[in-house]
Parts: sequence; C-alpha cells; structure tokens
Amino acid sequence: MTYRQTIAIDAMGGDFGPSVTVPAAAAALKRMQDTKIIFFGDEKVIAPLMGVYPELKKHSQIHHTDITISSKDKPSVALRNGRDSSMRLAIEAVKDGVADGVVSAGNTGALMAMSKMLLKCLPGINRPAIASVMPTANGKTVVLDLGANLACDAEMLIQFAILGSVYARVVQGVPAPTVGLLNVGTEEMKGHEEIRAAATILSTVPFPGKYYGFIEGNDITKGTVDVVVTDGFTGNVALKTAEGVGKLSKEFLTMAFKSSPLAMLGYLLARGAIKRMKDQVDPRKYNGGMFLGVNGICVKSHGNSDIEGTENAIVVAYDLIRNGFNKRVADEIENLSSQEKFISVVGV
Repeated sequence: MTYRQTIAIDAMGGDFGPSVTVPAAAAALKRMQDTKIIFFGDEKVIAPLMGVYPELKKHSQIHHTDITISSKDKPSVALRNGRDSSMRLAIEAVKDGVADGVVSAGNTGALMAMSKMLLKCLPGINRPAIASVMPTANGKTVVLDLGANLACDAEMLIQFAILGSVYARVVQGVPAPTVGLLNVGTEEMKGHEEIRAAATILSTVPFPGKYYGFIEGNDITKGTVDVVVTDGFTGNVALKTAEGVGKLSKEFLTMAFKSSPLAMLGYLLARGAIKRMKDQVDPRKYNGGMFLGVNGICVKSHGNSDIEGTENAIVVAYDLIRNGFNKRVADEIENLSSQEKFISVVGV
C-alpha cells in the first residue's frame, strides 16, 4: 500500500511507554488518512499491544531497540550514549526520509538536542522554538517560545513571529493572524532593547502575519492575538503559571461544590455546563509541543500524557506534515530576507 505520510513514534518515551503510545496511535490512525506508523522501541513489549488493534497492525511496523533515553538524562549524555535509543532512531528516520515526522513523550532536552543535531534548522532560522496552542476566550492562541531559548535577540523573535504566523495560517486556517510581542507593558518604550528592535521591524516589514503590538500576560488567555511571541524563559514561566492557575481553579471549584448539600445540588444542576467548560480547557486536547524551525516535523508529547493526550500529539504532527508547514516557512523566510528594510535593520 502507498502512504501519503509516515510518522515515527518513540514508543518507549514518556512515563507509560508503549501502554500509552500504541493505543494512542491506534486512535490517531482513525483521524489520519493514508498514514503509516513506525514504532521505535522494544518489540517484545510493543508487538503484543499492537495485536489488540488489527487496523493499526496493518498500517504499522516495529523497529526494535531496547535502549531508551531516561527522563533524568542530560542532553549531553543522551547525545553521547543514546545512539541506538528509540528516540534517536525515530529522529534519524525523519533525517533519512523514511518518515515525515517524529513524535516523542521522552526527555525534552534530549529530544531538542538530537533534533537540532540530526535535522538541523530550516534555512534562515537561527534556533528552533517550542510552540503550543493554548485555549483562550476567543478560541486558540499559538505561543512560542516555551523553553528552547532562554534569551533571544531581535532576529530570533522575528523568526518566531514568522513560524507562529505560518502555523496559524496553514494549520489553524487563520487568513491573516495577528502577532503580539509579550512585554511588561504596551507602551512603545517598555521592554528590553531586543523586543523593541523586533517591534520596529515587524511593524514596518510585510510578513505572514499582522503585527498587533506589545501585549501583556493577561492578553494570552483573553485571546487578544492569534500568535504570542516571547523568549523561552518568559514563555515557559507563563505556561507553567497558566497550568498552575488551571489546577488551582479546579481544586477551588471542587471544594466549593463539596462545601454543603445545597452546593452539591447546584453541581448536579450545572453538571452539563461544567463538563463543557472542562472540555474547553482540558490540557489533553492541546497536547503536543511543536519544535518549529527544525528541518523536519518534530512534536513533543507531555511525559505523563494519557492515551487521549498522546493521540492529539500524533495528530498535531500529522497536521504539520499534511499542510506542508516547513515548505511554507522556508518560502516566507526567503521572501522576508530579500526585503531591503529587513536586511538593513537586521544585517543579514
């Protein structure tokens, strides 16, 4: 059978390994047409699980290895000792053209280091960024960088704006995505020199999105813009803070409904509405951190993600492949780099 795309899965990655990655792939396959799955990991563990899903077995294969990257391994150690690991072999499948994208729930630092070393960056991209989609009052917002680059210069922030804009256009279907630079205030004089320099360029040079201006932290959940651009330090803090607030709100809500018989009755009456709200902010639906900017599709699933969350991460990779994301980014970077205004300001 001829497949339109092939996805490599690090079956051993994450807290649960094949017990989650295999059934998640089976579920994802129902949403992905003409897709082949290659599992990298211990065949003795993977094969019996695959036998439960005849359709998955029909459209997948196993590349055996019993070497796994630990969540505690430093990236340098993983690079040095993980040559035959399930993670590295899955990435190498993309490098060699055997697969179109890779999904792993393993060690984030190791995955980024291996992806950068083996796949390199797209032409015109200095550093890849970790991006994810967050729920907002107006739908969904793409946020990057979420931890790959703790410090960023103006050129990197501009590149992130392009990466996020192309994603919003080709995957989310936003014709002209708005882009905001996360800052400590909306005034033009606020923020570090790098962010002000990036604002100057984005406000004057045509690029795939539409520059909105500086935004503040509360604008993320408001959905003020379609794409939020920031350095990895700030982005990671913002993400973890949002996750913490979400968990705290859930705990407060649970405590409130358990506080009295009348409150419990109120819960029963509002159960349908509460379920819809929980579905809207369910982190499993937004699982799948995208390594945007590497010369190959690479998606990081959360380490403790369950079957539904891992399924969504696999589908994220499928969407990026199907929409030709990297080709679109390369075209936009080439177009931007040819503009005299951009060249004169950035010096490329």
